[in-house]
Amino acid sequence: MEALLDDQVDAMFQALADRTRRDIVRRVMVEELSVSELAASYEMSFAGVQKHVAVLERAGIVSKQQVGRAQIAHVEMAAIRTVRSLLGELEDLWRARVARIDDLLADEEAAER
Repeated sequence: MEALLDDQVDAMFQALADRTRRDIVRRVMVEELSVSELAASYEMSFAGVQKHVAVLERAGIVSKQQVGRAQIAHVEMAAIRTVRSLLGELEDLWRARVARIDDLLADEEAAER
């Protein structure tokens, strides 16, 4: 189970490592857009944008819904919360390390007096 979660998190970060995909996520968070509407905003082919959306979809960050002839993309907020939570944990670890360094420096200064 843990490995599955790790694989999902790896897929999310790999998907978000690309600038275009991060931009797609930002835009779709503001409003749900069709893949065609997304493609109109980029200097790449429709197929190129479609591939970016597919990567986000496989990572569980974006899902698509068929509405008529359009495929409407929307963000899966649970995935965004997972990424945010993991980054928050990493930030907490680093803050704790910095606090320990500050404590060591303060102890060293006190010992020198």
